[in-house]
Amino acid sequence: MSMTKSNSSVQSVERALCILNLLKDHPGGMGITQIAKKLEVAKSSAHRLTTALCNFGLVTKNLENDKYLLGLKLVELGETVLETLDIRTVAQPYLQKLVNELDETVHLVILENCEIVYIDKIESPQTIRMYSRIGRRAPVHCTGVGKAIMAFFPEEEIDQIITEKGLHRFTEYTHTNRESLLANLDEIRSRGFSIDEQEHELGIRCVAAPVFNHHNKVVAGVSVAAPTYRLPTTMVEEYAAKLTACAGSISRGLGNRKQ
Repeated sequence: MSMTKSNSSVQSVERALCILNLLKDHPGGMGITQIAKKLEVAKSSAHRLTTALCNFGLVTKNLENDKYLLGLKLVELGETVLETLDIRTVAQPYLQKLVNELDETVHLVILENCEIVYIDKIESPQTIRMYSRIGRRAPVHCTGVGKAIMAFFPEEEIDQIITEKGLHRFTEYTHTNRESLLANLDEIRSRGFSIDEQEHELGIRCVAAPVFNHHNKVVAGVSVAAPTYRLPTTMVEEYAAKLTACAGSISRGLGNRKQ
């Protein structure tokens, strides 16, 4: 793509966003002439951009007066964002309680574009701990929290993740074939929690549990990760009990009545 075409594309995006902001401030709607004047562009350009926004449901046209208004797609997008933010708000006190009980770093994670994304964490007071940051992405198939979420997906969605991202080997313990991973996911569904046995990082063990919304759909996961010497296999069940209790409390806070 040429630099000129790239700049033109960026300018079109900026103008489209300006249209959305204009309509936000005009709940009664705006006509094309008015939009073009505000943007200082030709009516044909304003019409082209507004039509594109209409095609995506971000803008709608009132056929009685030919004015444009914000579309319902924005409500859908807004609800998605609010739901994610609400998870953090609901989860905060339970995450803090878990840190107080276990003295280890606790993460709240969602799945996006076939990867896990850390959306919140509360740090352990320990000097040696797993590196993480809010916004960081990681694979699904070899992380405890990724597997805790994926285990409760339909098989076709699991296959989509495997197809798109593959089963890359990070350590000698990573599941690198579909059958092995699916068997592990079956175990997770049965017991209600997941274990990352040094599958992503050597020396790090992770225990995780899924979070469900009011539709009983998995929407997030909670995890605790620690060096293996601080989290030996003999302590996994104890950690798992506290994690599933924490995840259950968050799920109920999101309106779930089945957890």
